[in-house]
Amino acid sequence: MGSRSPEPIDFAAEGLLDGLEGNARAERVALLAQLTEEGVPLSELRRATATGTVIFLPASRAIVGPERYTAAEVAERSGVELEFLVAARRAMGLPIPELDEAVYTEAELESAASTVAARAAGISDEDLLELLRVLGRGLSQAAESLRALPLKLVLEPGMSESELASRYGEATARLYPLVDPLVSNVLALHLRHTAQREVISALERDGGRLPGSREVTICFADLVGFTRLGEEVPADELGRLAARLEALATEAAEPPVRLVKTIGDAAMLASPEPEPLLQAALTLIDAADAEGEEFPQLRAGAATGRALPRAGDWFGRPVNLASRITSIARPGSLLAEREVRESAKDAYGWSYAGERRLKGIREPVALFRARRHTP
Repeated sequence: MGSRSPEPIDFAAEGLLDGLEGNARAERVALLAQLTEEGVPLSELRRATATGTVIFLPASRAIVGPERYTAAEVAERSGVELEFLVAARRAMGLPIPELDEAVYTEAELESAASTVAARAAGISDEDLLELLRVLGRGLSQAAESLRALPLKLVLEPGMSESELASRYGEATARLYPLVDPLVSNVLALHLRHTAQREVISALERDGGRLPGSREVTICFADLVGFTRLGEEVPADELGRLAARLEALATEAAEPPVRLVKTIGDAAMLASPEPEPLLQAALTLIDAADAEGEEFPQLRAGAATGRALPRAGDWFGRPVNLASRITSIARPGSLLAEREVRESAKDAYGWSYAGERRLKGIREPVALFRARRHTP
């Protein structure tokens, strides 16, 4: 005997067409019928319809495969407690499904199993959850940008929902294999960068001289409120702001000042001389103000000292200090440590901003606010 076909789903009776009329309703019926034929279960259709993500289902299944496990099944197969699985999902910023919902994928089962190896290596559950929180915050924005990319490639006027879902899923299936090595490579490079910075910081704490170091003045300028904006505006808008910051910083960094890098919401500038660096930082702050109300204000911090150049970047005390100073500067202002102020004392107007204890800096730091001389 042949296998029986699954019972047809009454999409209207299941509430999957609520609020839709005319052509929109017909397109949704076609999409739901297509997804049902591809094996998407009713529970997944309900969830995607309720969250407005139904057109992304083909792409989702192309990325992580079909959902097939409940939380209890993942716990049993991976050997990880159910409570920890829920805590891990919450730490990543993902919704918590009902315990009887089969929403976990093969990739999530493999990830859960890696928890056992991490524990065996001596990593505590608290450290694991904190790592997942950090990764969740950073990768959620990356995921938004990645989700928009294939949409730009396939979106055309007049496309039906089912056609858009299919073409978006196909584009995602082609692009996704590129994502894993790209993310792994970027993460590896940042880990190497962090390791170098930690080694250099340890040498400085022990009073060691950094071979190859030289005098440099460092400045960071970051967008005020960028983290909060990430919770309120789409990822492509954040990307536009970051790209505009890079353009403004590039224009402001005239030799001998060099734009070292941009890191999302911040630009790092370096110069062998303090005065031109302060000029570039103030120019950048003014340029951000000139962008209007839609562009966040900048705040900046500067420090000078011996640092080590490596692969176009700088490592050492003035880098760490400039970053910390930036984090406490007022919007639209430039703060500098005493050494910077003494080196450029006559070129700018200065006001004492107090002495502060900064994270990771052993001694209190006297800070001064720099302004251009008024005519």
